[in-house]
Amino acid sequence: MDADLNDHGVAFETRKDDNTLELTSHPMDYPPRLPLQRTHLGTIVLGPFSQRVLLTLEEKNLSYDIKLANLANKPEWFLKISPEGKVPVAKLDDKWIADSDIITQLIEEKCPEPPLAAPPEKSSRFKNILNFIAFLKSKDPNDGTEQALLTELTAINEYLKENGPFVNGEKISAIDLSLGPKLYHLEIVLDYYKSWSVPESLPFVRNYMESVFSRESFVKTQALREDVIAGWRPKVEV
Repeated sequence: MDADLNDHGVAFETRKDDNTLELTSHPMDYPPRLPLQRTHLGTIVLGPFSQRVLLTLEEKNLSYDIKLANLANKPEWFLKISPEGKVPVAKLDDKWIADSDIITQLIEEKCPEPPLAAPPEKSSRFKNILNFIAFLKSKDPNDGTEQALLTELTAINEYLKENGPFVNGEKISAIDLSLGPKLYHLEIVLDYYKSWSVPESLPFVRNYMESVFSRESFVKTQALREDVIAGWRPKVEV
């Protein structure tokens, strides 16, 4: 299941006529239902799980529109498709699904080119990166949360050194589209709230982040820095 970070509603619906996917997301002051061009996605406050799905669509060059939902005041139409208020949400084969793992898997099955699938055992290596949240929220510099994060990043660095530049080798894969947005949020919020950054002693992680963040698909779908900071504030300032 997707963690409840600061994702702000994404829902997708396939259209049988042109295979367009329709998304729902939460931006600033837009009305509840408004299609946006892909070049406007930078104005939307997206968490890493919603961006993961958008990245998948972009990397596969699939057309899609966006619907908008304010999750601070969830509209009735959104609760009908996602009663628990979870995001991202996708309608695939006439069924609404609120899980980015399943959504991206179904997209891969329906649109296998270019292939993004990677061995699941590789994906499991990076499941703990969200442990950075413990360090982000920590008020005790000696509680071990920073060291736990460094240990995780060091393991990623060693893996990329042997297997990079991407997780599955030379070509980007679904694992990168999941890991990249989490590292993007990590970089922004730890810099802002903790004055902390990935150390230079981990060059393969730093190069990996630069490679992923500079991709056209990532630039199109990333949340603005100030929106990421604002989205995480309630989880930090408690």
